[in-house]
Amino acid sequence: MRVPRTLLAAFALATVVDLGSLAAGFHPGHVVAKVLLMPLLAAGAARAGGPRLLVAALLCGWGGDVLLLSDADPAFMAGMACFAAGHVCYLVLFRRQGPPRAGARVLAAGYAAALVTLVALLWPDLPAGLRVPVACYSALLTAMAYTAATRLGPVAGLGGALFMLSDTLIATGVADWPQLPRPDFWIMLTYAAGQFLLVRGTLDARPAPATAYREVRSTTP
Repeated sequence: MRVPRTLLAAFALATVVDLGSLAAGFHPGHVVAKVLLMPLLAAGAARAGGPRLLVAALLCGWGGDVLLLSDADPAFMAGMACFAAGHVCYLVLFRRQGPPRAGARVLAAGYAAALVTLVALLWPDLPAGLRVPVACYSALLTAMAYTAATRLGPVAGLGGALFMLSDTLIATGVADWPQLPRPDFWIMLTYAAGQFLLVRGTLDARPAPATAYREVRSTTP
């Protein structure tokens, strides 16, 4: 069962409005659209018969989205905690999909190298109080992305990688590194695409529904 077209269209529309508002510098449009993204995707996943942990992960993302609308440091920490809880939901869910696929060891080395390199580069420029939380969060995010790629396949793997890219863009902003023009546009583009692909990969990985009784019966001796 796929995500209902009406909810998928609503999610796509909210994404377009959000990205258009960011490109145009229209903050109210971004605020309204951003808080609709994950509830719409979660509703679509639930209607498609997605696992509860998938819906929970998306709702944790929604909590993080709302909190990160504030520039206050406590809101940033709370938002990061919400996203971390979502990654835990994803990890538990993905690990239920069976053993890792071929090439998992190679991917593990690549993801580990990316994690160590990023944290090492960011560490000196991060505020002292955020260094350890960002490092721990980055490790959890990387584990989620790796597990998505090795347990669910390329669609979810791409979703996890885009989620990593989105949060890396946030982290470089916190570290006060040079940014692309309209950095929030690229953050939300990669984030929305990443979450959607994680949902798509999870739903595609579910066992196929039982065939009709007549078809099952025809295969029995």
